[in-house]
Amino acid sequence: MTNRAILAEALIAQTPWNSAQHSPLAGDASNRRYERLTNPANGRTAVLMDAPPEKGEAVEPFVRMAEYLRSIGLSAPEIYAEDSEYGFLLLEDLGDALFANVLRDDPALERTLYSAATDVLVHLHAAPTLSLDSYDPALMTEFAALSFTKYAQGVLGSHDEEARARFELRFADILHRETGGNRVVVQRDYHAENLIWLPGRDGIARVGLLDFQSAMLGHPAYDLMSLLQDVRRTVPVGIEMRMIDRYITATGVDGHDFRTAYSVLGAQRNLRILGGFARLATDYGKPHYVDLIPAAWAHLMRDLEHPALVPVADLLRGALPDPNPENLAKLRSQ
Repeated sequence: MTNRAILAEALIAQTPWNSAQHSPLAGDASNRRYERLTNPANGRTAVLMDAPPEKGEAVEPFVRMAEYLRSIGLSAPEIYAEDSEYGFLLLEDLGDALFANVLRDDPALERTLYSAATDVLVHLHAAPTLSLDSYDPALMTEFAALSFTKYAQGVLGSHDEEARARFELRFADILHRETGGNRVVVQRDYHAENLIWLPGRDGIARVGLLDFQSAMLGHPAYDLMSLLQDVRRTVPVGIEMRMIDRYITATGVDGHDFRTAYSVLGAQRNLRILGGFARLATDYGKPHYVDLIPAAWAHLMRDLEHPALVPVADLLRGALPDPNPENLAKLRSQ
């Protein structure tokens, strides 16, 4: 038994799952690991999160956000036990009905699920905010520039530093101009593989929330864009347009300004994904993330058609290599 397994068992021993059977659950892009614990006496389950502090993980942000989301009536996991020193949480098990899985088996539920997920954001953005760091133009530009330093660099072996500098200057200006105003809690990874369908609950509580520990204060369009410009599954354009309209109608925000911010933030997120997923392949030995790059590229190309992005559109098209099979193979092989 490893040292971390011993530490985990010490926490679990204080709970009803002290004799539970363990089975692994799918992880994410972080250093966190997850296991499902099943109590053999009654079949009740829980989820163990293993977030090693020595690998840069921490459980406190997850705890804080989970408690906040639950306090405003949203379905974040209840926390049964916590060891913040060594990085373990024992969590409520919300089940396996990820939106992506439910919609693969029953596409007819698409409008229902995306409407519920949009309504969650309407509710969240009307709630009092937490004191969180700001996902501001400087930070967003820094992350978007990973498309040069990690994606283009990984494919080409170098990147155009002058083009990157021009991009950073122009894009920061666009973000300042088009994504200012009201700040809300943004989860930043709000998509079909982080949402769980809980049809036994009512209203907005039917949407189980995961992977929100990196939440910051940002523009209200960000999480809706993350939901609808999903690189892991194709969201029909009709659903995307309806959900944007649904949010605008429910909140009363200016439709033109919101749609502009949506496209600008879409470009930012998809540029960050290009760089981030390339980095996961080249620096962390996770080449399967390369498979998602073409979807991010397709979203980016559509976002760049918005007039607000004219100052950077041609620059990006010229400086970033297409994610063709040859270029993707270069990223996978590193």
